[in-house]
Amino acid sequence: MLKIGSHVSMSGGLLGAAKEAYSYGANTFMIYTGAPQNTKRSPLEKLKIKEGKAFMEAYGLSDIVIHAPYIINLASCKEDTYQLAKEFLALEIERTTALGSDYLVLHPGSFTTETLEYGTERIIAGLNEVLTEDTKPCICLETMAGKGSEIGRCFEELKAIIDGVKYSDKVGVCVDTCHLHDSGYDIIENFDHVIEEFDRIIGLDKLKVFHINGSLNIRGARKDRHANLGATEENPKGKDQIGRDALYRIVHHPKVQGRPFILETPWLDKKTNLYKEEIAFLKGE
Repeated sequence: MLKIGSHVSMSGGLLGAAKEAYSYGANTFMIYTGAPQNTKRSPLEKLKIKEGKAFMEAYGLSDIVIHAPYIINLASCKEDTYQLAKEFLALEIERTTALGSDYLVLHPGSFTTETLEYGTERIIAGLNEVLTEDTKPCICLETMAGKGSEIGRCFEELKAIIDGVKYSDKVGVCVDTCHLHDSGYDIIENFDHVIEEFDRIIGLDKLKVFHINGSLNIRGARKDRHANLGATEENPKGKDQIGRDALYRIVHHPKVQGRPFILETPWLDKKTNLYKEEIAFLKGE
């Protein structure tokens, strides 16, 4: 069975998130445990975890994904930023475990004024400090678009991190279709080759989560601008450069089944998104 959902709000705790996902026709979903731009977090006892898990069990939602906040930068050369990244990642691992998720998606980090090698070593050192043999969720390093000095723009960069982590079994990959496209991979005409390359370099066993997004950019632009899944009746001005057909083929590719597929496509306005329509399309309904 296809595991498909979207990013949903945690304003109503896990129960509210599960209900929102269910309203879109989803059977999985992704949440942030708090605002992605800051360290403010509600206590776990206020997140309606028990009620949320009961709703999920009753309505067939599972394999949920947690996304770590953007402010975690394990590649930073600034010591205070680096210490915050390690401490906050450890906290997010605790919260991910409490929420019952096996996946914590993490942007690897940006080396800013240093070098790729420096940033990679910092990420490895930080993960080695935070991860233990008892860590339950898998840290899913996200494929990145390649803008600025961010790390993770190619499979080799992610492989270098994974190889350096002591508990490498606790580290996997989240593939973002917009980011892959923007970093230069041909996922439109040659996804077979891309997934074969991933398997050769990293290994399909490390592929844990997909982010399904269109892109406003041409391939290789390195800009990271998400788009809805092509032009539709609801969104006739859709400017997705990847295309609905290509994204449908990716979601249904035989080599990537069994992973959660999570939409992060833009909202049309503050109150309107296309998650229900996009989920239905990807399900073939």
